[in-house]
Amino acid sequence: MLSIKRQAFARHGYWTSIRYFGTSLSSKQKVSMSKFEPEKFINYERIEQNVEVVKQRLARPMTLSEKIVYGHLDDPSQQDLVRGESYLRLRPDRVAMQDATAQMAMLQFISSGIPKVAVPSTIHCDHLIEAQVGGAEDLQRAKDLHKEVYSFLSTSASKYGIGFWKPGSGIIHQIMLENYCFPGMLQIGTDSHTPNGGGLGGVCVGVGGADAVDVMANLPWEVKCPKVIGVYLKGKLNGWTSPKDVILKVADILTVAGGTGAIIEYHGPGVDSISCTGMGTICNMGAEVGATTSLFPYNHRMAAYLNATNRSAIAEYAEKYKHILVPDEGAPYDRMVEIDLDELQPHVNGPFTPDLAHPISTLGSTAETKGWPLDIKVALIGSCTNSSYEDMSRSASIAKQAMERGVKAKSAFTITPGSEQIRATIERDGIDQPLRDIGGIVLANACGPCIGQWDRKDIKKGDKNTIVTSYNRNFTGRNDANPQTHAFVASPEIVTALALAGDLRFNPLEDTLTGADGKEFKLECPSGDELPQKGFDPGQDTYQPPPTASDNFTVDVDSSSSRLQLLNPFNRWDGKDYVDLPVLIKVKGKCTTDHISAAGPWLKFRGHLDNISNNMFLTAVNAENGEMNKVRNQLTREFGPVPETARYYKKHNTPWVVIGDANYGEGSSREHAALEPRHLGGVAVIVRSFARIHETNLKKQGILPLTFANPTDYDKVRPDDRVSLVGLQNLAPGKDIKCILKHSDDNSDEVTLHHTMNTAQIKWFKAGSALNHMADTLAADRNQ
Repeated sequence: MLSIKRQAFARHGYWTSIRYFGTSLSSKQKVSMSKFEPEKFINYERIEQNVEVVKQRLARPMTLSEKIVYGHLDDPSQQDLVRGESYLRLRPDRVAMQDATAQMAMLQFISSGIPKVAVPSTIHCDHLIEAQVGGAEDLQRAKDLHKEVYSFLSTSASKYGIGFWKPGSGIIHQIMLENYCFPGMLQIGTDSHTPNGGGLGGVCVGVGGADAVDVMANLPWEVKCPKVIGVYLKGKLNGWTSPKDVILKVADILTVAGGTGAIIEYHGPGVDSISCTGMGTICNMGAEVGATTSLFPYNHRMAAYLNATNRSAIAEYAEKYKHILVPDEGAPYDRMVEIDLDELQPHVNGPFTPDLAHPISTLGSTAETKGWPLDIKVALIGSCTNSSYEDMSRSASIAKQAMERGVKAKSAFTITPGSEQIRATIERDGIDQPLRDIGGIVLANACGPCIGQWDRKDIKKGDKNTIVTSYNRNFTGRNDANPQTHAFVASPEIVTALALAGDLRFNPLEDTLTGADGKEFKLECPSGDELPQKGFDPGQDTYQPPPTASDNFTVDVDSSSSRLQLLNPFNRWDGKDYVDLPVLIKVKGKCTTDHISAAGPWLKFRGHLDNISNNMFLTAVNAENGEMNKVRNQLTREFGPVPETARYYKKHNTPWVVIGDANYGEGSSREHAALEPRHLGGVAVIVRSFARIHETNLKKQGILPLTFANPTDYDKVRPDDRVSLVGLQNLAPGKDIKCILKHSDDNSDEVTLHHTMNTAQIKWFKAGSALNHMADTLAADRNQ
């Protein structure tokens, strides 16, 4: 039976025509992608060849984004290339998955029947470790609590040829930067902050698990051709201003939706004043403006980081091909933003959205005017955005000044190292000690409070309070599930200074603290090494390589498990229009993936679709009554929780739709925000506009993602309407869909809906999901 499967996979390109981006090279030089995959090579020659083909077709200079993206085209000579319109078929170099999203991705991959991943892939255990007491204790508790899930991920990784980073190894994006990212790479990752790798000059894109499954199955990755936003940096970072302030300012300029459908490409003389990890910080938080990804051109700061992480061969190789790792002179951008680093102030953004920017000089007065809580309850530094050696050393320089004057933090203070390597190195070099001395608690090498994995005890839910973090995301309830927590994001240096003052009005550039001797003093500007002078200490070995032979490995899922659940295929479209469907919820205002599928305590159910579906739309605001998790059941006319209402509709064979506002689905890449509505009977989501990843995830799961042709038609929809989608038999790329809104007063409105589905994506819809379509294709091959 196995031999038959392999023949079928070979015919369709799933098995024998595995196209690792660098398994064969025409030149004599061979440079491994990483020390963990010595037989998989970087292939700059292939990028160069593709770029030359495309450049002849375009007959113009190319941006760096275009060079890398088009350099990975499956067919550069025939691919349609219109920014913002064409769908590209790309061949990524690798796939990375964090443990929360990897569960569903691996369950989908297992259900495909494919015996081995076709590209280098890794799983990283960073999302399930809850911050409670401190690093060691929290890590051990997580290992005990999530033993079943970790075992599933470990054995499935071994079975299917995937590298496995154990709990405690660190945050996925820091591990990628330290070990796998390289200039010119194309990587997809099942986490929205995958763009962190742009700090090393790669196009690294956050995707849903279904996209990861496609690439691991050796299918091309399909994505709409991105526009390119240029950010021209001039001047130099100085004083209290840090790389974080660059992206905080960009968020102010572009807003949370301004980067949608685009790659943000930084360039200009100011780039050289930013460290490689600082560039990673900027790219990481580019996800908060909706960008497909962000990146920087290759320079000496990247070379220094590659050398420091024992990858000098890659730095030398990149130097030889630097012409494909930087933009061409005169390359055209769809939009240009200019930032003068000499004039840039430190910023603090928030609360409740990462694009509400405040220069530190005006934060205090704005907070007083707005009535925000001024007392800072907790200050938190670290996370995947800001946990580099440079971040920690600069923060420690602030803490050291305070300790020399007998001052400790007035706020509770936590520190999250980005990786085991960072933890071990800052401990060896004594950088952690000043942070501990002012009252800091070092948490596990994991995401922790940044994603809501925080067992917070100092307040009750509903208490109005302020926290400041060096994280990337600050949506309502994001960090602690308390909708009254006012979360602000800033650089780790500013967060550390604010922790010392304990007051949101404190401006370290102008204000003073009072020492133990009663004398006032002003903090000096932060300072610290970009890279450790003694080199990095790798710490404990937490990597599990895929075995040479995997036939003896079995992956078991207990049918009675509350954590893991094998997937059943979704029902296929029955070929009929959707008629008189109830509106499950008309969402008012912002609706992120956190609103659709909350994280925090729900992360433990990421591998069990039915159980995690009980968190669907818990914090989305219902336009009918302004309340959360309270919607009217159109069949019984009674109000109840959203998941319970959806289950009632499903039990009574009544499909439903969701109505949403602008930039619907912004935030995390979590495909559970698409899987849950599909699982509970949703068939369409109709909104003013979508965030990129979520729109794709809906398509992958067989849900129609539709937008109002006239955004004001959102106001025509009443929460108790019955919705009909007419003419679906003629669904085609670029063809609008007619929607009839039948109101309870017997009147009706007809509105026009757009969609962005191409021919292949329409096949996903008709098959019931992209995974169903893949199974159909494989079955057809086997029967030939």
